[in-house]
Amino acid sequence: MVEDDPAIAQPLQRALVREGFEVTHADRGHLALELVAAGPVDLVLLDLTLPDIDGLDVCRRIRLSQPHLPIVMLTARSEEVDLVVGFDAGADDYITKPFSMAELGARVRARLRGTATVGSIQAREIRLDLDAHRAWNGDDELALTPKEFELLALLVAEAGRVVSRQRIMQDVWGDGWYGNTRALDVHISALRRKLGDPAGEHHHYIATVRGVGFRFELADG
Repeated sequence: MVEDDPAIAQPLQRALVREGFEVTHADRGHLALELVAAGPVDLVLLDLTLPDIDGLDVCRRIRLSQPHLPIVMLTARSEEVDLVVGFDAGADDYITKPFSMAELGARVRARLRGTATVGSIQAREIRLDLDAHRAWNGDDELALTPKEFELLALLVAEAGRVVSRQRIMQDVWGDGWYGNTRALDVHISALRRKLGDPAGEHHHYIATVRGVGFRFELADG
């Protein structure tokens, strides 16, 4: 993770470690290049605004030495021209600040799996465009609130695995949720309705794992 602002770097590193990642932090571009060269590194989260050398320059240098290493840009720049320059420099994906941990986690896992197109994730008939904040069930677009979208993105990114209630609250609602998960149950119910999940115990998409959390099912039944 290459980020010079400690107010962003420290909580981001803690959140990624909670999700099971091993994170090495660099606050300078030159240090990042040294760490990547020393390796092994599986993925680079790269801020574009650095105090010593431009993040785009860091991206270009990494790409020259390691053409297949995934690079995800962390940027406050959202203009199309900046994104085009970033991709031309060799970035695989980008996420614009401010972002949720659910969205970042989905993008990182997609890049590590190497199976997703830029900015999109999919499980079964459910597909999400992370850049446009749009979701579909087959050919039908889903009308989701921002929190419903983040929740679905997290569950789809972890399809087949149980995601704990605590992790969902931390990733989607942040550190200020204070142990109250009632909002999660309300959003899960609304999400199930929009996905067409039947009422009752059997659900096509989002299963409840009692006492733990929820799982997006890879197959129906």
